[in-house]
Amino acid sequence: MRAIGIIPARLQSSRLPRKLLLDETGLPLIQYAWQQASKASMLSEIIVATDSPEIAECVTRFGGRAEMTGEHPSGTDRIAEVVRRCGDSAEIIVNIQGDEPDIDPASLDQLVELLASNPSSQMATLASPITTREEWEDNSCTKVVFAGGGQSSSGRALYFSRHPIPFARDRNVDDLLADPAGSPWHLHIGVYAYRRDFLLELTNLPPSRLERLEKLEQLRALEAGAEIQVCAVEHRSVGIDTPDDYAQFVARQRGAA
Repeated sequence: MRAIGIIPARLQSSRLPRKLLLDETGLPLIQYAWQQASKASMLSEIIVATDSPEIAECVTRFGGRAEMTGEHPSGTDRIAEVVRRCGDSAEIIVNIQGDEPDIDPASLDQLVELLASNPSSQMATLASPITTREEWEDNSCTKVVFAGGGQSSSGRALYFSRHPIPFARDRNVDDLLADPAGSPWHLHIGVYAYRRDFLLELTNLPPSRLERLEKLEQLRALEAGAEIQVCAVEHRSVGIDTPDDYAQFVARQRGAA
């Protein structure tokens, strides 16, 4: 079962302009994600999908493969264009975030293995236990409930929400967050594996009702009847979204040197 990784990469970012090309560490940010993804043993190739000639030139310069695309409303649509054009031989497509320089290659392999071992599923994604009230309350942190969550490390996604789900009716939230047996809440980690045909089908569908309400693209797949497998992992990659995020990343790199 051939699987490839695709990194959707646009140049502009509202909170951190041109972030994928920032290179205070000596390497452009996108190169870190590409290098980490290239270590995944289950991915036969890593492609950067971009509408920016600057990013394409940067990727080519460090030895990666870049495919130019048109403008798209989402990274998923950008990936789909590349898959339609040159992804015929791949059965599984992994969507990798270019602004997550510490992504764990083993987690990418888990996604591929999860789809391979669940033939009825169309997608797979990752989650990590929530253990702090700050993250529990933060609406920018998407939560996911999946079958077996709390008793199993993987299962079928039931729902994604910006609101804390499940609702703890008769229990103290702080006690549950600190429960040694495990928190009942999981943070959704936005990396996905798709079966090729389903990815192309999904990007032809209009935004769904719940997707529009929560501003969560994965709800389109659930409303379309897709089965999404979720795997809980301990390691989280840290996304770079703001100047402070990038400054902390630079400091970590310099400290590790």
